[in-house]
Formats: sequence, C-alpha cells, structure tokens
Amino acid sequence: MNKLQPVALGIAFGILGAVYIFILGITAMFGWGTAMIEPITSFYIGYGASIGGAIIGAIWAFVDSFIAGAVIAWLYNMVARE
Repeated sequence: MNKLQPVALGIAFGILGAVYIFILGITAMFGWGTAMIEPITSFYIGYGASIGGAIIGAIWAFVDSFIAGAVIAWLYNMVARE
C-alpha cells in the first residue's frame, strides 16, 4: 500500500484553504458571503473584507490547512500500516 507524504498533502491542503479564504474575502468586499466572514474573523485575526484582510486570512488559512493536511496524512499512514 502506498504511503501519503505529509508535507505534500499539507501543501496541497494549504493552497486550497488559502485560495478559498482569499476569494471569500475579496467577494465579501462586494457584499457576497459577508455572513461567512464574521465567524472566520473570530479565529483568523486580521481577516476581513478587504485586500489586506484577504491576504492575512490566506496566510492563516495556509498554515491552518497545512497542519490539517499533514496530520491527516500522518494518521492515514499510521492506520494503513501493513
């Protein structure tokens, strides 16, 4: 059985999370998705409906999603041992 690479999966998750949060922040500048921004700002400090806020949120999301992806790959490798 193949093993997952924790760093590679972490980077993939990190990029996806960062792009999602960045686009959400940009669209919230135009009034779309503002209800989703409010709960996210409670744990991504500095995130908001602006260019700067979207960049800060993307950085937070990359780190957060990277850790999640790496942990998922590590757990998978632990469970899938032969």
